[in-house]
Parts: sequence; structure tokens; C-alpha cells
Amino acid sequence: MAFTARLLLLGSGELGREFAISAKRLGAHVTACDSYGRAPAMQVADEADVFSMLDAEALRAAIARHRPDIIVPEIEAIRTEVLEELEAAGQRVAPSARAAALTMNRDRIRDFAASLGLPTSAFRYAASLAEAEAAAAAVGYPCVVKPVMSSSGKGQSTVHAPEGLAAAFRHATTAMRGDRPRVIVEAFVAFDSEITLLTVASRSGIRFCPPIGHRQEKGDYRESWQPAALDPAALAAARDMAATIVSALVGDHGVGGIFGVEFFVTGASVLFSELSPRPHDTGMVTLVSQPLSEFDLHARALLGLPIPEIGLAAPAAASAVILADRDSTRFRFEGLADALAAPEAAHVDVRLFGKPSTRPGRRMGVALATGASVEAARRAARAAAGRVTIRYAG
Repeated sequence: MAFTARLLLLGSGELGREFAISAKRLGAHVTACDSYGRAPAMQVADEADVFSMLDAEALRAAIARHRPDIIVPEIEAIRTEVLEELEAAGQRVAPSARAAALTMNRDRIRDFAASLGLPTSAFRYAASLAEAEAAAAAVGYPCVVKPVMSSSGKGQSTVHAPEGLAAAFRHATTAMRGDRPRVIVEAFVAFDSEITLLTVASRSGIRFCPPIGHRQEKGDYRESWQPAALDPAALAAARDMAATIVSALVGDHGVGGIFGVEFFVTGASVLFSELSPRPHDTGMVTLVSQPLSEFDLHARALLGLPIPEIGLAAPAAASAVILADRDSTRFRFEGLADALAAPEAAHVDVRLFGKPSTRPGRRMGVALATGASVEAARRAARAAAGRVTIRYAG
């Protein structure tokens, strides 16, 4: 069989699963990799490979073994210097090896954003408790402490007074993903809202999805909705900043793809927060909100296919996560029929991720809903998620 491309997916969580489905619909051959077996994307991919992507030699061996046309990182914890070396030798990396390397660590991407003139909250770095104390004194309390190498809020906490800093530093350096015990201490921003601006870089140029609002707990997404209500000046500023940093990260040699660019918004004022060079968890809402989801857009962009202007398929849509609350490998879901029959919305869907084990706070699925308004869609998504329960057998 002839494929449009052979893709090596580095990271096989729920975002990778949806991307693999989108890529396979376009005729791609997908090899899904992760540090554990039976990961969500592996269940729908053509092949699977299990190894630590922080092991440089194992990563090099997997790339040599599978000989991909394009390497597609889905997580941050990758030995990105290997990707940079291979890209310099001609290997294609989506959206670019530079993007993967800079966004693997919050300190590098924050410094890069600052070098481009993007406004951010005040921040300092720390590799010891003493340095964290000095950083917090500089940016002031309350402050947010989080690992420079992490994702989905792992290791993040808000500190309101000096006596809470030691616990926050310990949490950040033990709950991090990756192997760099360094934290970023940033000033707490009293924003009106947080948004994700999904930004697509492709042969069609830069395209933007309608802005996505989201609510987080401890730095981890709990629900999202689209479109987010924004002052027109704030939206214009966010688009300008997103285009600036995305264009710089893709450069002349990048493959392209979708970026999740996060901002803090207060009135017409916008601060750059973070960036992911891949589909974003808050963008799960696009599975029902847009004719082409973020996963479809990412696949089209990196395969060199046209990207149309991006609009909404419904007046409003929302997502709400389904969380586990304990460790288990023996569990089942109940209430799916009740969730899908929810009368509160024009349309309700549920995606269960197929993860082989649970742990406290782990995302196991997401409820999706459309509605006549953002408020109606959010109510319907929360209600549907609440109807799905996890029953544990041990």
C-alpha cells in the first residue's frame, strides 16, 4: 500500500490518538511511541513502539528503525537535541525541531518570547530553594511556581506567602515531567480570562481558530469553550503575538502544524503565557465546534495540504473532562447512555481515551457539547461529564 507519509508519533496520549485518526484518514502510516504499552494512540495506529524518549540512544534507534518521513512530537519530555541533529541532516520534524526544543522547557520558550518583544508576567528561574526564595521576593506574592519541564499543570502551585514556598518548590521538582530540577517563579496575574489561540502554520499561511476559553485547576484544564468572548483589540493583539512567535519557531525549514498559544487577557490587555507546538488539550472542544478539528488541521498542515479559513460549525461548543480519583488497572465506565441522552444541548458526545490505568486526577475522557450559547454548551458538557462515572474493581 502506498502512504501519503510515514509518521513517527512521539507520545501516544489522547491528543495523539485523535491526531492518529485524522492522519490515517488522509492515508498516512502512523507509528505510535510512548514509554508504556497500550497507550491511547497505539490502539488506533499502524504500529507501536515502547521506549523512553528521554533516552537519546533509544530515540535514535527508533527513528532509524522506522524511517519516518515526518517525526511528530506529541509530548514535551523528548531528548530534543536528537531531533535538532536529525533535522539538520535532512529529517523532517513537525512543526520544527526548534519548536520542540524551545517548548520542551518553559524557561527557553519564555526567554524566546521575551526576545521577540512579547509581553509576559514578571518571572525568575530557580534551581534551589534559596534561589526560589530570592525569585519570589523579586516577583512578589502571590506567585506561581511550576517546573520548567512539564505539561498539563504537573507540579504547579500558587504560593500566597513565604511559608508556602518550600512545599511548592518540592512539589514542582518531584511532580515534574522530564529530568531538569529547575522551576519558574512568576508573578500571579489577576486576569479576566485565559484563552488558547490555536494557530496553524502551513503552506496556506497563518490561520487562526476562533479563540478558546478555558478553566484550570492547579494548572490543569478542566473545561473549555469556543468562542471565547474577547475585546476586539485583545483578539487582534493575541493574533499578532501568536503569528510572530509561530512564524519564528517554524522558520524557513519547518514542516508546519498547529500551535496552542495561551494568553492571559484583561480587558484589551494581553500577556503571553505558554505555547505548545502541537494540538492542545483545551482544543478538544474543536472535535464538535469546527468543521476541521485541531487534529485535522495539524495533519493537513504537516502533510502539506490546503488549510481553508477556519470557522465554527455551531454557535457555541464546550468540553468538560472526566477524571479518575485513584490508582487502578481494573475499572469500568458507567452512565454513558445517560450522558449521551443529555437534553441540555443541540449535540452531546463523549470520548473515552482508552488509558489502561487510572490515577488521581488523570484525564480518562471528555464530554463535548454544542449549544445556542457558550453558557448552554458549558452546562451541557459539565452535565454529561458528571453522568459518566468510573467504577473500580481493585
